[in-house]
Amino acid sequence: MGQCGITSSKTVLVFLNLIFWFVIILLLVFMTEVAVVVLGYIYRAKVEDEVNNSIKEVYDEYNGTNSNAPSRAIDYVQRQLQCCGIHNYSDWKYTHWFEDSKNNSAPISCCKPDIDTCTGSLTRPEDLYQEGCEALVVKKLKEIMMYVIWTALTFAAIQMLGMLCACVVLCRRSRDPAYELLITGGTYA
Repeated sequence: MGQCGITSSKTVLVFLNLIFWFVIILLLVFMTEVAVVVLGYIYRAKVEDEVNNSIKEVYDEYNGTNSNAPSRAIDYVQRQLQCCGIHNYSDWKYTHWFEDSKNNSAPISCCKPDIDTCTGSLTRPEDLYQEGCEALVVKKLKEIMMYVIWTALTFAAIQMLGMLCACVVLCRRSRDPAYELLITGGTYA
């Protein structure tokens, strides 16, 4: 195969054609990445609206058992982000779980870890996390979106460098005279 490439007088043209299509494909991928970055930045503001709409529903589905996915999710988020309720711990008063349990408390996942005697009682708010989870979830999601945006920008910059190098090769090859075959004694050199 290498011999065919060497002996072909069209090798340079094939090479230039391949580089041209490489640049075109890189350009298409680059434009897709730019679109992702722009859309990510635009929709970053909509994250807060989506969280506002869905977090209330999830809190309403809380039942305090590990068999319920919303309950596990809320307990996990409250422990990991060290928050309680949507805006603060008093939000639990307005949930179905609070009305059904009639124990005047928030879930144990609202308790600060350094307080061993915490039962989640709303009469002892100093034992509970004071900050609500909504703002922290929005902050975390926006942070993740920024990581995605920066990663896409980094890949786009690397691809721009690849396109630039390919264009330099393409321009130099088009200005160079075509390769000539050297035949010595009936064999190709």
